[in-house]
Amino acid sequence: MSESHQGDGGLSSGGRLDENLVQFGRLLRRAGMPVGPAAILDAIRAVEIVGLLSRDDFYWTLHAVLVTKREQRAVFDEAFRLFWKGGRLSAPIFVDRPRVPASPKNVPPAAARVAQAMYGDRTPESEQPSDEAERDLRLAASVKERLATRDFAQMSAEELAEAQAALARLTFPDDRIPTRRLVTASRGKIDARRTLRAGLRTGGDMILPVYRKRAEILPPIVALCDISGSMSQYSRILLHFLHALGATRRVDTFLFGTRLTNVSRELRLRDPDAALAACAHAVEDWSGGTRIATALHDFNRLWSRRVLGQGAIVLLVTDGLERDSLDGLTAEMDRLHRACRRLIWLNPLLRFDGFEAKARGIRAMLPHVDEFRAVHSLGAVADLVRALGSVSASTADPRRYLAVA
Repeated sequence: MSESHQGDGGLSSGGRLDENLVQFGRLLRRAGMPVGPAAILDAIRAVEIVGLLSRDDFYWTLHAVLVTKREQRAVFDEAFRLFWKGGRLSAPIFVDRPRVPASPKNVPPAAARVAQAMYGDRTPESEQPSDEAERDLRLAASVKERLATRDFAQMSAEELAEAQAALARLTFPDDRIPTRRLVTASRGKIDARRTLRAGLRTGGDMILPVYRKRAEILPPIVALCDISGSMSQYSRILLHFLHALGATRRVDTFLFGTRLTNVSRELRLRDPDAALAACAHAVEDWSGGTRIATALHDFNRLWSRRVLGQGAIVLLVTDGLERDSLDGLTAEMDRLHRACRRLIWLNPLLRFDGFEAKARGIRAMLPHVDEFRAVHSLGAVADLVRALGSVSASTADPRRYLAVA
């Protein structure tokens, strides 16, 4: 960059603007924004053209080049605030990131991810010899294995962040199912109507067959998540799983404690932190009591016909400890079971090896579910993902729990 531009708002020591812009682009990429080398070069050229007359001009110049979607604005704003510190651009900026500062209590939704991206990696000063690096790799592998079986309720804040990132990286099955809608295909049954229409274009001189087949879709997922006091920690991490699942298919999510709340629209926000914050804002009874029968009655009456079409799979996330009438619970579970293609009950109580279905609420619900699975760890969620694409569910048969007196 020319000396004139360096003098207008000299960054760091001796005008290291280009290096800092490269580091800023890498920070945005670690925070989840698709910023590549070409975008960083464009940002450098844009700053050279606009100059550094004011901090606002610098902010909006980088914003215009690097931000391509609306949901990226919060991430960019927080990254800019953390990286380009100080009231003026002449504030000290280091290419090598500083140590992790004390994190504030109340932060915007994107702040945690940006702070992790900025301070989470090692600095060059902390490079270790090769033997120690190999030992660290073995340690990381063992930590990863332990994290896969660790209970969500016992995880630290750092482990929960790692679990959320792991959920976002899950590979979901391609479990397409045929629908009644017919689409044009390269092979299959002959579509007489379209074949005759195509022949009319050539006056009947040439009639080439047009084929059709049933359209295939990924079955939608409908999640009913208990957010009572005993379930809130599991439901919160599962919302990250449902957010990632929503990128591949339609997902409708309902949260219930003492009332039923539809958070499907909030969970469709692209940014996962913003989506979870919107869900928390929409729900009034988080970590309170639970009324499963009432919530299922409201869902069956108000939402069942709207969201349970096209072979929907229902994920019921609750511990089954019902306080209301069991007669009402049995009837609502039976109605829900008959309205969907598969009803999978996810219960964190299955984390106990000696679990027995002795609670009256659990025994009332079990006859009306297709699968009964644990949901307390990353390993359990990975088993659920595999089960979504599998027809066999012998390992999650609820009848084996009903056999226990």
